[in-house]
Amino acid sequence: MRVLAVQPDIAWEAKTATFERVDGLLAAADVQPGGLIVLPEMFATGFSMNVPAVAEGPGGPTAAWLGALARRTGCTVLGGLVGDAGGGRGRNQAAWFTPQGREGGRYTKVHPFTPAGEPDHYVAGDRPATFALGGFTVAPLICYDLRFPEIFRAAVDAGADLFVVIASWPAGRAAHWRALLIARAIENQAYVVGVNRCGRDPCCAYAGGSLIVDPQGAVLAEGTDRPETLAATLDPAAVAEYRRAFPALADRQKALAAPGCARIH
Repeated sequence: MRVLAVQPDIAWEAKTATFERVDGLLAAADVQPGGLIVLPEMFATGFSMNVPAVAEGPGGPTAAWLGALARRTGCTVLGGLVGDAGGGRGRNQAAWFTPQGREGGRYTKVHPFTPAGEPDHYVAGDRPATFALGGFTVAPLICYDLRFPEIFRAAVDAGADLFVVIASWPAGRAAHWRALLIARAIENQAYVVGVNRCGRDPCCAYAGGSLIVDPQGAVLAEGTDRPETLAATLDPAAVAEYRRAFPALADRQKALAAPGCARIH
């Protein structure tokens, strides 16, 4: 399955302008029907705490645009948007759309970013989500989730063998972004597609660095700090064969996931 990771410089809280920027990046890419196109966290607006300015109800402009992109390209499209949770709060979500333009589902970010005050404005999700595509079980996750390996393990237990991590990951912690994406691929014996933004917003600079990693931790494609689109071809049979040949996941001691630990005297 061919994956395109789109790394835009987002126009702050300006959806139409950002849609045009993404269209420009895709126009220069080799888009092939049947693939997966991935866009960053809150890709249409930037990582804004101004929920009234960015939140949308069902069928809002960002969802409509993503659906139209999926129909136009014949690809599955996954991107970050803000769902309206009511009461002035939002949900930071990854939504995916089928090649027919229909919304396939949404994942709500389980770990809002406390240092930015995200929990004050966004309702947290409570579980991972997965969907089937191209022989894979895909688990979308969002930005700060990357620091919490237990949510990846929960998705693996649900069958995940391809993780898509969409983000607004700041330049100051770019080394963590790269290291953790590779670690999550290795420890879960899964492909990991990390899609970050570049450019600046009123709070942060973003270094891009989108990354596509194979189940053994080899980097298949890596972005710069500029707007661009990365591409790689992923093989579900390769994941299955590697997990059979080196069955580390099967050797997990699941009892260690239970609360408590032994005291050593």
